[in-house]
Parts: sequence; C-alpha cells; structure tokens
Amino acid sequence: MLLLLGLTAVTSATALVLGLLSWAPDPPEPARPLTLTEGERLAALRVTNLRDLRAGVRVTAGVDATRIELVGWVDWSRSLLYLDVGGPGAGAERGLLQRAGSVLVIRPDPAAVPTPAAPPLVPPADRWRLHRLTPGASLVPVLDLLLGLAADRPDADPAAAGSAARWIARDTMAGGPVDLLQAPLLARTPAAGSTTAGSTAAGSTTASSTAAQVPGTGPTGSGSAGAEPDGQTRYWLDQDARLHKLVTRLPGVGPVTVTLHRADRPTLRPVDALGGRPGLPRALTDAEQRRLDRLPARLRAQGGAAVTLTAPTGTDTNLRGAGWLSWTTRTAYLSVADLGVPDRRTLLRRDAAGLARADLPAAAGGGGTAEAPGRPPLAPPAGPWRVSRSVGDDVGRLVDAAVAAGSVGPRGAAVRIREDVTAGRTVDVVEVGPAGARLRYWVDRDGSLRRLELHTSGNAWAQLDLQPAAVPRLAPVPRPAAKPRAGAR
Repeated sequence: MLLLLGLTAVTSATALVLGLLSWAPDPPEPARPLTLTEGERLAALRVTNLRDLRAGVRVTAGVDATRIELVGWVDWSRSLLYLDVGGPGAGAERGLLQRAGSVLVIRPDPAAVPTPAAPPLVPPADRWRLHRLTPGASLVPVLDLLLGLAADRPDADPAAAGSAARWIARDTMAGGPVDLLQAPLLARTPAAGSTTAGSTAAGSTTASSTAAQVPGTGPTGSGSAGAEPDGQTRYWLDQDARLHKLVTRLPGVGPVTVTLHRADRPTLRPVDALGGRPGLPRALTDAEQRRLDRLPARLRAQGGAAVTLTAPTGTDTNLRGAGWLSWTTRTAYLSVADLGVPDRRTLLRRDAAGLARADLPAAAGGGGTAEAPGRPPLAPPAGPWRVSRSVGDDVGRLVDAAVAAGSVGPRGAAVRIREDVTAGRTVDVVEVGPAGARLRYWVDRDGSLRRLELHTSGNAWAQLDLQPAAVPRLAPVPRPAAKPRAGAR
C-alpha cells in the first residue's frame, strides 16, 4: 500500500512538472475597433466627470529638466483647480496653485522639495498672489487639459465609421478593472473668463462644454501628437464611463500622464482672492437686515479702525497695505506696497478733498516688507502728492467704500453669501451692489464691520480688514506752496 501511494505521488508530480513546462499563456486579445457600447462610454467620459463633481489628480508633464509634476484636486463643477506644483521644470510656479476659471493665483515656495505632495485641505491664508503665466509656458495647456475634461453633454461617438478609435487591452487600476482605449483627445480648453472668481465663490456651476476645442484635437479630429506612435491618446476607462488614467502628448509640453483618484473628492475651498469658500446665497433674515441698517451708526460710534489691505488688482499686480481709517472725520491714510516693486511705497490719503497719493522709497513710506508694509508716517512727508476728486482704480474704490460705510448704508439688494470667521469673530458675509461693482460686508454678530471686499476689474477679490482701534490724528497732506504772481515783490 505504501509503495502504491508513493508511486501515485511520483506520477502526479511528474505530470504536474511536465504540464508547467509545456503551459503557455493565452495570447493577448488583439486590438480592434470600439464596439458601440465602448464608444458610448468614451463619449460620456466628460459628462461623467461633471456629474461626479471632483477628483484627486496627479499629473506628470514633460521630460527631463522641463518636467513638471502636479498633485491635488480638480473640481469640474466649479471649474476650480487646487494643486501643489513641483518637478525640475516648475520654475516660478513651484508651490501651491489655485485656478478658478481664467483667474490664477499662486503661493510660491522656491525652497519646496522637488517632489510635490497633496496640498493642505484648508489652504494657507497668506502670501497668495495673482499670477500671469508666461505665454507658451508648459503649465498652461496642462491646466486647460484638466479643466477641459468635463462637459454637460456627450461628445460625438468615437466609434463612428472611419474613426481611428481602438480598444487596446484590459487592465486593472486601484478602482477595479478598466478598458484601455485609444482615441483622439476629447478634452477642450475652458473659454477665457467662463468662470469668474465671484461666481465660483457663490457656488455657480460652469461647464466647459461651451469652450473652444483644442486645436487639432477632438472626437472627430485627427488628434494632437499623442503618446503613441500613431498620435492617439490612451484612456483607462471603467464600465461606468469613469476615467482613471489618461496618457497623451500636448504641443509644447511633450508626454503628459494624468491619473485620477475617483474616491479622493473633498470639497475644495478657494482662497480669499478667489472669493473664499462656497456658500448658499439667500435673502437676509430680519436680524441680519437690522444689523446692516444699523452699521453706519455703529461705525460712527466706534470712531475708527486700524486697516490692512490685500488687493490683487491685475494679473501681475498684487498690493499690500496698512494704515488707519476714521469714520468720525471720514478719512483714510495707508501705506501701500506692490509686491513687484518691494523698495517703493505709495502713501494714500482719502478725505473730503479727494484722494491723494505720493510715491516714496520704502523707508520713507513706513518701512516693513512688501508682504507686510508698516503704517504710514503720521506726519505726511512733503512729497509730490497727486490729488484726484475721483476714486479711480480698485484700491481707491475699496477705500472710498470703507470710509462711506460710516455715513451711508450699503445700497441695493443685499444677499447673505455665507457665515465665516475672521480674527476669531463669527461674521455674516453680505454682498451688495451690481454685478460689475460688487461689495461684500463682513459684519459680526455685534454689528461691527470686520472686513470689506471688492470684486476687482481682474475678476479677483480685494480685502480691507478692519480692527477697532484708537486712530491718531491724521494730519492733512502738505499743500504745494502758491506760486507768486508776476510782478509781485
């Protein structure tokens, strides 16, 4: 019996070894045209992204010294990106980045490690600035690609007769099994200005389907130079039309790999320059309306405040300021620095005579740094002051509105945007004014004004923070000496 059992074991082992030596895997299924179902799934890819609202994203673009790496999130429902930018080709954009529609802000960090990490969910409050990307920069088409991966209607059927779209293989991603498909690039670039910073903060939805198509791409085009020799883009797409990975090639950039983490989808918070976190706009309650109506009397009783200015007023103009505001005398006096010109200051004084400005060296204008300028000298220097009766630019409009808040209440229909917190105080953010000149009053539960925001001409938001304080006497600016009349002795 033992001999028989041993012989059986030897025979089985020999058969198993011979079977393993002779086994060969089934040949891979050859590439083929898309089926109707696969074509429908690919055509619905961008609609699915918009329906899912947002996803985590990791991008590698370019090669060698020009390579950039992005880690963060894309919110297709609000046309919003929040990314950490790294890689050897990051350049001036190394650090944190947010983009809402056409408005881009960065928080540069030249000392950051080359490999990016996921940004903090609550973005830092300081050092954000409006930024203009250099024309032709490789980051531009990559950001457009990410925002262009959503639409409110399906694309044309990629499986139509004569299409180059192909099924390549089956694969497995972290989210499960996927089909690897090859087709022209479906993403489209968002139209410039299609989503303003203000509408983003208010929670409006803007689809990129109305945008212009990337030149040379599209469901019925020939496709851009792709990651494969035949110039096609490859999609890792699951059975529910959810994109998990995309590999393509963009002109001026080179190879681009986008990996989406579909389960990583937190609610994103735009920074203050983009309007702050989203809210649910509604009409004011009776208590909120009473606080707003009593605001002028409250400010006159308060007397004045120390103020801090943060004003992104153009694609590459970022102002910081500090000073005082008196509602008793209807006067404001600030020292304003431009981050692009750190060794200069502009003294700004607003009173009944108008708006006066003087440009001085930083030391004579209050000192400090460009990011945190000091308060202006109490005795205005005898510089070349320029006086204007009109408020002029965005900063003038914001300061004028802050001074006027102590004498006249905000006009127009008021809408409560959200509840927020500033300087440890809970406030109601109330928006007033027409679309082209919107103001936001941050009013705390005691009825004090803590911040005033202005929607600037650059589609960003400028802030004037107010801290109740004893305001020193703000002397008037020196008036130029009168020129003697001809013939006078």
